[in-house]
Amino acid sequence: MAVGVFDSGLGGLTVLDAVSKRLPQVPFVYFADSRHAPYGVRDADDIYALTTAATDRLFEAGCDLVILACNTASAAALRRMQEGWVPRDKRVLGVFVPLIEALTERRWGDNSPPREVAVQHVALFATPATVRSRAFQRELAFRAIGVDVEAQACGGLVDAIEEGDMILAEALVRSHVDALKRKMPNPEAAILGCTHYPLMEEVFQDALGAGVKVYSQANLVAASLADYLDRHPDMYGPGQVPGFLTTGDPARVSHHATQFLRRQISFTAA
Repeated sequence: MAVGVFDSGLGGLTVLDAVSKRLPQVPFVYFADSRHAPYGVRDADDIYALTTAATDRLFEAGCDLVILACNTASAAALRRMQEGWVPRDKRVLGVFVPLIEALTERRWGDNSPPREVAVQHVALFATPATVRSRAFQRELAFRAIGVDVEAQACGGLVDAIEEGDMILAEALVRSHVDALKRKMPNPEAAILGCTHYPLMEEVFQDALGAGVKVYSQANLVAASLADYLDRHPDMYGPGQVPGFLTTGDPARVSHHATQFLRRQISFTAA
């Protein structure tokens, strides 16, 4: 009954932590493509090739359902994968859907015309590749009208977090928030559009100000996954053993992962 969780690096551990707490009976297999991280500076074809290879490895591990806990992969590769690559008996889901549902307060399957929502000025912090894809704006436009989205590409932030350099990461967050505010002085809401960024959520909130509602994905994804599995119990895969796989150096990745989650994490070579 295993479910796969994929990220280019360690940011997806924020999602894994939330889904594991929500669904403690489910064995999750986590795949970190640390050798090729970060994805945010790669082009769409490269991201697609790496994401399909990682997803295929999770299928081999007995996961019929894989969560792309990576906004860059979700933005640049997911639609192409769903349209022509994913086998009919498998499913690959991204992390955009729960976020769009929360922001628009409507279910994904609601195909009624776009309508006004509670917020009109939204700041999006994401990797350069996610910003280039405009995937968030595209999906939001299907469901909401009158929403101004200002995107800020947060270059260097994923690298700093992966290296555990939180002093640099904090400085980068404040710099990127300042850059965003020069373009949109008074955002009402902010989207942390990378699963690494919840590790810096308090810094984002402090830099943005208490009046800005910050949307982080981990708990939204956990609630959405629980609902999906209730409706599609056939998507539990045959795998029974949880685990952590990486294309990077297992000892180094394990060390950083243990620091992130503050519990012992042991990766093995993928």
